[in-house]
Amino acid sequence: MTRLLYRLSLTSLVCIYLVVLAGSVVRMTGSGMGCPDWPKCFGYYIPPTDIETLTWKSGREFEKGNVIIRDEALYVAEIDFVAGDRFESSNWAPYTKHDYALFNPTHTWIEFINRLVGAFTGLPVLLLFLFSLRRLKKDPIISVIAFAGLLLLGFEAWLGKEVVDGNLIPHQITYHMFGAIALVAVYTYLTVRLKPISLTFKSKRDTRLIWIGIMGFLLLLVQVYLGTSVRETVDAIGKAELLSTPSWIDELGVSFKIHRTFSLIVLGIVGWFGVRVLRTQHISVWPRVLLAIIVLETLVGVGLAYLGMPAILQPLHLLMAIFELGTILLILFTYMKQTTRS
Repeated sequence: MTRLLYRLSLTSLVCIYLVVLAGSVVRMTGSGMGCPDWPKCFGYYIPPTDIETLTWKSGREFEKGNVIIRDEALYVAEIDFVAGDRFESSNWAPYTKHDYALFNPTHTWIEFINRLVGAFTGLPVLLLFLFSLRRLKKDPIISVIAFAGLLLLGFEAWLGKEVVDGNLIPHQITYHMFGAIALVAVYTYLTVRLKPISLTFKSKRDTRLIWIGIMGFLLLLVQVYLGTSVRETVDAIGKAELLSTPSWIDELGVSFKIHRTFSLIVLGIVGWFGVRVLRTQHISVWPRVLLAIIVLETLVGVGLAYLGMPAILQPLHLLMAIFELGTILLILFTYMKQTTRS
């Protein structure tokens, strides 16, 4: 049973990272409103591939909930009907949650795939909780945390709906992102806890090392939040078409300067943690992965600052930060599992 739970937890963790990756692609391509409604997409379970599907036409059959674009606005069919010779407004209700009424098939399918990945993630998350109930008396903490992860995933799905209904309100996107980080933390812990280990003994634990890791994790969380403030400012500058001007970076204000300076502190603490863990010889691979991520993320950050915030680098920078957070937690949980208190 433990092995099954471990595999389900690992699968859930991998799926969460895939959701983060899919969300990054959505962000990079500007496909967040590719499906303007939720949970369907333009009122369909399988989204349209061309504008004809979203166009009113005489003699065409419409089902309740189908969406069309007419006069640069969205309309939703209120009943099942066959269109007559004229457009009958009584058959349609204006979509009032937002006024975004554009169709781009590429954006639509990128967002749809993002939703599919999120929906698929619910399967191992649910199975993990259900199977964990068989060990409720023996190890209740697994069931409690698995249930918390299931609730958190449901909250993330609801928040995703709110993000779409609000036409990508910046603060809601930030909350959505931190929900994903919380899910990474939950399933990283469960995966490490459930993973079988073949250690015949445990060595003494270095408490200072653990506190360095916790400090690095918390500082990185703050850095991610600061980065969201910079991102929102960049979006505003992009809408004002100022990114092509020589002085665009001055428009970022104090949030960018704090984010840039604070990165040096985070780099030092997290790097120090990675090196110290590597020297303990308890974990060999993941500290190296962590150090590699730090280097790559720093290079991406430099590229963002000096190459005019390329669209492809913005989600990559965030994706690497989330993976860095998850790697720190993986190292911490593994180290504490393999050691005993002094």
